[in-house]
Amino acid sequence: MRSQSLFALSEAELQAIRPYGIERAYPRNAVLLSEGDSTDSFYVILAGRVRIYANDPDGHEVVFGTQGAGEYFGEMVLDGGPRSASVITLEKSRFLVVPTQQLRNLIAANPEFALNMMKKLITRVRALTASVKRLALMDVYGRVARLLLELAEQNEDALVIDEHLTQQEIASRVGASREMVGRILKDLTDGGYLSLQRNRIVINRRPPEHW
Repeated sequence: MRSQSLFALSEAELQAIRPYGIERAYPRNAVLLSEGDSTDSFYVILAGRVRIYANDPDGHEVVFGTQGAGEYFGEMVLDGGPRSASVITLEKSRFLVVPTQQLRNLIAANPEFALNMMKKLITRVRALTASVKRLALMDVYGRVARLLLELAEQNEDALVIDEHLTQQEIASRVGASREMVGRILKDLTDGGYLSLQRNRIVINRRPPEHW
């Protein structure tokens, strides 16, 4: 199923880029890119999901997010610099891999594609800027509550997060310890705000702004 993300390629964009790339399949837990590497490809996700992450100087993992079918990564390869993050498959996945020169050829031949890519990059920069502001201004509880609400989708009478999230993954995303996240989730569950199920989180009612 194609992603509904704002960053997903349209069907027309996907058809425009197909002739410039090669399809490749990877198993679950395959590391496609490593932070700091010098590689030369742009990736479009045709099927499956990936996690994008980096490590701080102490070796702690910081998760930037996940992506699904229709989305893409590696566009910063255009500046010739090293990879700024690592990418690993979360399940068996297929990709359209486009070498840098072919990506340049595509952009030169399709100005509309280039404009749309610029718009998506601007949207990503705005989202990252907003995220940095939240991390600077909100406490840990606020960051956890905001993340849960951002990931949740309406399902009948409740908000549901179908993505399987561990406490460590949540901690990595909000810049906190797993123990702190565990306490917050327990408090929200005890208060009836959340129901933690095996493969999903159900938000029964909106968490309070402050705990």
